[in-house]
Amino acid sequence: MRRKLLLTLALAGGICLSAFPQKKYTPKQIEALKAEAAQIVQANHKQSQVMVDKIFSFAELGFQEIESSKYLTGILEQNGFTIETGISAIPTAWWATWSNGEGPVIALGSDVDNIPKASQYPGVAYHKPMVEGAPGHGEGHNAGIPLNITAALAVKQIMERENIGGTLILWPGIAEELVAAKAWFVRDGKFDGIDLCIFTHVANNLAVSYGQASGTGLISVEYTFSGDAAHSAGAPWRGKSAADATELMNIGWNYKREHLHPLKRSHSVITDGGDQPNVVPSKASIWYYFRDVKYDGIMEMYAQANDIAKGAALMTGTTMEYKVLGTAWPRHFNKVIAERMYQNILKVGLPEWDENDQTLAKAVQEEMGSKPTGLATKLDTLGLPVKEPVSGGSDDIGDVSWVVPTVTLRFPSNIPGLPGHHWSNAIAMATPIAHKGVTAGAKAEAMTILDFLLLPELVDQAWDYFKNVQTKEETYKPMITKDDAPPIYLNEGIMKQFRPALEKFYYDETKYDTYLEQLGVTYPTVKKE
Repeated sequence: MRRKLLLTLALAGGICLSAFPQKKYTPKQIEALKAEAAQIVQANHKQSQVMVDKIFSFAELGFQEIESSKYLTGILEQNGFTIETGISAIPTAWWATWSNGEGPVIALGSDVDNIPKASQYPGVAYHKPMVEGAPGHGEGHNAGIPLNITAALAVKQIMERENIGGTLILWPGIAEELVAAKAWFVRDGKFDGIDLCIFTHVANNLAVSYGQASGTGLISVEYTFSGDAAHSAGAPWRGKSAADATELMNIGWNYKREHLHPLKRSHSVITDGGDQPNVVPSKASIWYYFRDVKYDGIMEMYAQANDIAKGAALMTGTTMEYKVLGTAWPRHFNKVIAERMYQNILKVGLPEWDENDQTLAKAVQEEMGSKPTGLATKLDTLGLPVKEPVSGGSDDIGDVSWVVPTVTLRFPSNIPGLPGHHWSNAIAMATPIAHKGVTAGAKAEAMTILDFLLLPELVDQAWDYFKNVQTKEETYKPMITKDDAPPIYLNEGIMKQFRPALEKFYYDETKYDTYLEQLGVTYPTVKKE
């Protein structure tokens, strides 16, 4: 809160803040330190590869990232970070902090969970599950925190030698696929006192954007109906079917879909449809995501769904209750951070993909019915604010972006033209494609961190944009209350079912150079014509 208070006072008085007592560096000196950071990142490429492969091998779903969190915090603790676990009453959530004295406080975040039923051998350009039906990294969340650790350790080395003041915080986006943790971190004040946040997410190019992002925010809600059981054949008239209520709610909402604006999105799964056909179900539940490009639109859909649920309960003589399982605000990214980061992206450039990398990429694209264009060889431009809202996916980094200046660095560790949330998106994520992309991303991130440590006036400018542009007319309003608990029970049963089989595939870096070697995969493996 100190930074926000000082910024408010400084802007009100028309004075320059720059309150951090850093040594002044010339532009040439800053560029030399940034170049050194990139060299350190490159020298630690092997460590990055091991981390990426290790997290891939754990294959853990949201809220069940037990091995992943233990492994990552162990590395950070060995490197001098103080670890706080159980953040926001989430067992797998943690906060890792290292400080070198007064200076900017920079948080580095990324997700760590994976996708149901996406188990896949890496480097194999067709469907080949390691464990049939098991989860796998079909989103690529195994790469982001290794990138952040690599960048942070490079910067830390320079900060210690040069006596540069500042604090580095690393944190995981637990259960991002359920959008069910970051809003709780925000609610519980974890971002108070932080000057800026750099988030990282896997992509197929090295890029950053600012302003309102494409895509949506959402609220995730489960509706549970309660009725009375009865013998389905002997006395069905004595039952009040919760399953009927669930179906009627879904029918009602599906009729509502016709009248939703095209920018809205909604989808659902029935989480409890009853026990067996000969018993009138006394309990049933349905789980929805309600998405819109604006907060007000999300909350309007939420209210409409609540009314439909009440109607379904009235029609069936059941009772209804609902609970919020997750939220994500529409994302808005910081212009000052993004512009500085893009300058560093231009200096880093895309990785040098070799023939094997491109062969795998084109084979996967053909397998998935996409045009076989291969991996990107040209950098994206700086992403600008969307002129017209564009619907699409959500990420609960949106909640963070509305309480502290934030950007998302997208790094090139996956293959263009794939469906997303799919086993094919796991194919590249423990191969040289992912490893090279992480190293490139870590270079850009480390260089950007140094910019904001050595030029603290940039921090002031980032907050100026946040205060006078982003939040000038819109204020963050949490979608969860102080009484809403994170749904940490989700995915527990699935991981209990599959973890014993997955454990046999955990990467042993003491015996094998790469995970591909351990799995016996020839890189790349493609279908023979």
